[in-house]
Amino acid sequence: MIKEITAKKLNTTKFIAEKVQEIKATVGKGIAINALSGGVDSSTVTMLGHMALGKQLRTVFIQNGLMREGEPEKVAGFFQKLGIEIEIIDAQKEFLTALKGITDPEKKREAITQTFYKKVFGHIVKQSGAKFLLQGTILTDVDETLAGIKRQHNVFAQLGIDPQKAFGYQIIEPLIQLRKDGVRITGKALGLPEELFARIPFPGPALAARIIGEVTAERLAVVRKATTVVERMLCNKKAFQYMAILHEDRVTGMRNGKRDFGQQIEVRCWDSIDARTATPTKLPFELLERLAASILKEVPGVVSVTYNIATKPPSTIEAV
Repeated sequence: MIKEITAKKLNTTKFIAEKVQEIKATVGKGIAINALSGGVDSSTVTMLGHMALGKQLRTVFIQNGLMREGEPEKVAGFFQKLGIEIEIIDAQKEFLTALKGITDPEKKREAITQTFYKKVFGHIVKQSGAKFLLQGTILTDVDETLAGIKRQHNVFAQLGIDPQKAFGYQIIEPLIQLRKDGVRITGKALGLPEELFARIPFPGPALAARIIGEVTAERLAVVRKATTVVERMLCNKKAFQYMAILHEDRVTGMRNGKRDFGQQIEVRCWDSIDARTATPTKLPFELLERLAASILKEVPGVVSVTYNIATKPPSTIEAV
């Protein structure tokens, strides 16, 4: 049973000091690695890890081909300004190969998990001689996995999986007692800029969690462009999270007076505190019209744009 530390009861000075000591004691004189994705959880654990280990921690950004436009360079730039060097590893081929032909949501998540931990990260760990992986698992990840809502890619011990036996290295999870609001507070206390500690959440499976059906390079290009539009136009709404979802079925549309079979983008925008529950943001209809017009203009092949108005539950924040 994990003892939750709520945001209201969180003493960041005490929490950071305790976690730094725990990380030092666990790693000792060895080497640890962490994978930075640019989300608030991985960014916070990166800062915490470097405070504890300094040069004993190697931080990598896995370019899995599933990220937002320009994400690796943007995130590496943020951390370079903080004095932390980020190594970008190109693994796009491995992930797209692993996802080929898979449409089931859970199988997609499992393919990404196995590719990341066994193939890509396993190879990096073997090369470096590291025996520890530092990662930003939070309590909501564990809760959703155990409840069967969706298998989070970074949950193992709570499912009876020993990472040491499965992958050959030990996983350290210093943020596992916190939820998203507590992680943001901790990230701010560690010196992260607001662009990182206040960033909207982004899923571990990245854009693969926003494609219904098979993930291909072509479909990724569509949802990536749509994501750019949605994030540009909703960034000032102070919502918890907002995104574009690419649907599987082609829909009937019209262009130049003729029938045009194209694709459908679903826009989601949520108000929430810790992601356990969420309600759709009441966006002005005029904004929704402009958003739809921009997606239709900027994203080739899209003929339909919808806005999701279901709550969580029964919906979930991510589609897959």
